Amino acid sequence: MLILKKEGRMYFKKPLGKLYSSLNDIDRKILQNHFIISIGDATTRTLLDASIIPDIGIIDNKIERKASKHTIEYNAIILTADNPPGTITDEIWDTIDEAFKIATKSNVLITVNGEEDLTVIPAALMSKENVIILYGQPGEGIVVVEADKIKNKTEEIMNLFRLRKP
Repeated sequence: MLILKKEGRMYFKKPLGKLYSSLNDIDRKILQNHFIISIGDATTRTLLDASIIPDIGIIDNKIERKASKHTIEYNAIILTADNPPGTITDEIWDTIDEAFKIATKSNVLITVNGEEDLTVIPAALMSKENVIILYGQPGEGIVVVEADKIKNKTEEIMNLFRLRKP
């Protein structure tokens, strides 16, 4: 299990990609012909409301650490994983890897028991070409990331974690 060091928390206050105040500000051409990963309940709900179906959605049934009022359902295979706040567990790595394999045939929704905030890291590192990741930046909007453009940055971010052995 990887645990985010205290000094690493501030790093995640800055978006990893381009920040948009709303989905309406995003040029829809960016999303066309891309594999889409949506991270977070509000972001996933916003995409679904706009008839944009993520290939992989990752939610934790919370918005800003409070129970979400959104029901997120769409035609997807549902996977679950445990991932406590401030961590990236081996289980979430394995579940995202499985989701990529399944997503060649069907949409996948990963429901996280714990917190999905840091899943952008394994999602980006495991992504192939042509993957767009969208996630919420609390109180600011939606971040759009081209996964292959942040792989080097996410590898550096891994230094902000410490390994805790089971």
